[in-house]
Amino acid sequence: MLQASSLDTAVAALREGGVIAYPTEAVWGLGCDPDDTSALTRLLRIKRRDPAKGVILVAADLDQFSPWLEGLPDERRAVLAEPQPQPTTWLVPDNGRAAELVRGEHDKVALRVSDHPLVGELCRAFGGPLVSTSANRAGEPSAMSAEEVRRVFGDELDALLDGPLGGHTRPSTIRDLATGRVLRA
Repeated sequence: MLQASSLDTAVAALREGGVIAYPTEAVWGLGCDPDDTSALTRLLRIKRRDPAKGVILVAADLDQFSPWLEGLPDERRAVLAEPQPQPTTWLVPDNGRAAELVRGEHDKVALRVSDHPLVGELCRAFGGPLVSTSANRAGEPSAMSAEEVRRVFGDELDALLDGPLGGHTRPSTIRDLATGRVLRA
């Protein structure tokens, strides 16, 4: 059975094309390197997620998203930098940087700067954003503990970075940057 991993072990797994589990603001997440097509394909297969849906990218800070934000007008960047009352994932026009499996069938990429200390530490140690999708099989409830992750995924994952959830009761709000429209509250 998958045991808890150190930060260094989790980062090494990511760099080797692995899929890991980690706590986020409200639920457990699955992640991988967003530029590794094999890792993305494996994550979607493990999760049984339709590739057309795309996935969220999570980062420690807005600067880590710079390549995905090139060409974005300053006033839109300013909106991304504004504090939000709860975790917010922004749908940002894809400038061609996002991998097809990240974007799915959409012309936007979903980006969230996490206020979860462990997620921030993980992204900083990895050196950039990670895929962040809920730790569950498609259509099933999200895992709320390391034990649930182990029960659902067994040895299908390469690392499990254990820690507490971030204290929020719901996954992030999803908002369209261009319109401000909330797609998931």
